[in-house]
Amino acid sequence: MNISQILEQNAALVETALREALALSDPDFEAVLSAERYSLLAGGKRIRPTLVLELCRLLGGTDTAALPFAVAVEMVHTYSLIHDDLPCMDDDDLRRGLPTCHKKFGEATALLAGDGLLTRAFGVAAGNTAVSAEQALAAVRVLSHAAGSFGMIGGQVMDLAGEGTHLTEQALCKLHAHKTGALIRASALLGCLAAGLREDDPRVAAASRFADGIGLAFQIVDDVLDATASTEVLGKSAGSDERSEKTTFLTYYTPEAALAYARRVTDAAKQALAVFPRTERLLALADHLIERKN
Repeated sequence: MNISQILEQNAALVETALREALALSDPDFEAVLSAERYSLLAGGKRIRPTLVLELCRLLGGTDTAALPFAVAVEMVHTYSLIHDDLPCMDDDDLRRGLPTCHKKFGEATALLAGDGLLTRAFGVAAGNTAVSAEQALAAVRVLSHAAGSFGMIGGQVMDLAGEGTHLTEQALCKLHAHKTGALIRASALLGCLAAGLREDDPRVAAASRFADGIGLAFQIVDDVLDATASTEVLGKSAGSDERSEKTTFLTYYTPEAALAYARRVTDAAKQALAVFPRTERLLALADHLIERKN
């Protein structure tokens, strides 16, 4: 089975679980519920849920245990995209080839839809009855840290502050280790927790190193694609980094050198998996992330 088939199978599993998580309805709340469903079910690569699933499987866990955590992390990710697209943030009109949430439903409803998904995520993670109460609590703690001020939000603050300002490469790496990397790292940790590992297990540290590496490589490739791919291929507005006067990895590297850097980072990340058996699927995922076109 190739990586495209693996991603498709995982996305189908996650899609079903996401729909089930959003099944509850109320006509008085339909405006925000429709906005939540619109953004959460708009497709996408589902890379973060795939990391949860694949690491859990690698460690002998079940999909039943992994899926609530996979749903939770995708809810947090989608909330961040809704808010990131708002006029007060990156002000984008297109996401995954569709109008962004605020373009479809208005800014206020989009803001609330993001809030709703973020809040739901913690309930979904905490309500995972296929793991122990200790593991569910640890998952909520991991997700909270990754999404919060010392995780993704902290990175977003650095990103906004850096518009029109030249960041050092060190600051740029810190920015993306938080804005992009924190949730990818959390996904790996959630997969470990779903499989029953304790947070101090050395395999958790190895999974975290792998996630940190592919997270950095993912962002480097994103910067290259934003500058070199078309809006039609990306499914979102191309050239947005330049328009916002952001420091990116292309501030320091040519596209070719940046992709070579991403390959070196990926190769180092793959070495972190040496402590695990049967890592072919995760190795293929790492390679896929730097070879992707959108």
